[in-house]
Amino acid sequence: MTAPAPAPSRPRKTPPARATGVRVLRDGLLWTGGAVLLVLSVAVAVTIGPARISVPDVWSTVAAHLGLGESRLTPIRDGIIWNLRMPRTLLAAVCGAGLAVCGTVMQSLLRNPLADPFVLGVSSGASTGAVAVVVLGVGGGAVSVPAGAFLGALCSFALVLLLSHTLGGTTDRVVLSGVAAMQLFSALTSFVVMTAADAEQTRGVLFWLLGSLSGVGWSDVWVCAAVLAVALLVCLGHARTLDAFVFGQEAAASLGVHVGRTRLVLLCTTALLTAALVSSAGAIGFVGLVLPHAARALAGSGHRRLLPVTALAGAVFLVWVDTLARTVLDPQEVPVGVVTALIGVPAFVLVLYRTRRNP
Repeated sequence: MTAPAPAPSRPRKTPPARATGVRVLRDGLLWTGGAVLLVLSVAVAVTIGPARISVPDVWSTVAAHLGLGESRLTPIRDGIIWNLRMPRTLLAAVCGAGLAVCGTVMQSLLRNPLADPFVLGVSSGASTGAVAVVVLGVGGGAVSVPAGAFLGALCSFALVLLLSHTLGGTTDRVVLSGVAAMQLFSALTSFVVMTAADAEQTRGVLFWLLGSLSGVGWSDVWVCAAVLAVALLVCLGHARTLDAFVFGQEAAASLGVHVGRTRLVLLCTTALLTAALVSSAGAIGFVGLVLPHAARALAGSGHRRLLPVTALAGAVFLVWVDTLARTVLDPQEVPVGVVTALIGVPAFVLVLYRTRRNP
């Protein structure tokens, strides 16, 4: 008489506490790895250029300026690191992180995988403001180009809010209002450049409009980093709300989310951050479109985990894009926006293809 076959064992379910611990450990490793990669990327990127500089030279200079020792480099080499390459590289990291975070928030908030920070017309408004200062002399010399760009971006966003509110305030109306504002301010920029700018002004404006990190200083880094820190805190504070928005406005409202107020707060936050970044670095496209999708593949869709990963990925990405832009045709510099477009367009096509397959 054969013994009965043993009943198939049921798969064990991971205890909630253990699953939470595994998730926390995984997130910690992901964030720590991203932070280490960012620090190493900044240190190595600063060494790349005509002057021979090593990573220990970078550490020595940074430590000396932080009061942790004395620099062993000559004043010229110390100035190249601290006054030229370091602020530029750090601003590239800040801009990459900020644009990627804005793209993540807008794609979730508007439920559009193709949304990016410039869908609200902020970049076009900033371009018009910069052109008004450079070409038309608005402000009589008292207003700088970044300040003019920032004011132009705010005017563009105010127009988007007014149009979307007049048309009903729904998500698709916000997107359409942004497209309208983008076309309007782009036309204004082209009109001013064509009718009032000379050849040298036109060249400078067009180079800036394509995105440029040349000539930035520590003041640009501190201002943009401060705005990024505040915006990231606001977005992280609304992480659970963004998770609800992924399922639609009705689902978010059923969970107790004040849809109109939350959308206004987050749209204003991303618009102000985009305006600050564009005013310092010009219009750098495709970062906010492509990086959120790459970060979701690593971290999932939960925004409390996704936003820091997206910021780190965007920072590392733009550090190396800027390094490539300033060295590939040395001594001539390629606008950063040109390089991001060359990399971003194939990625954009891939996103379109995936959206078509999985509507």
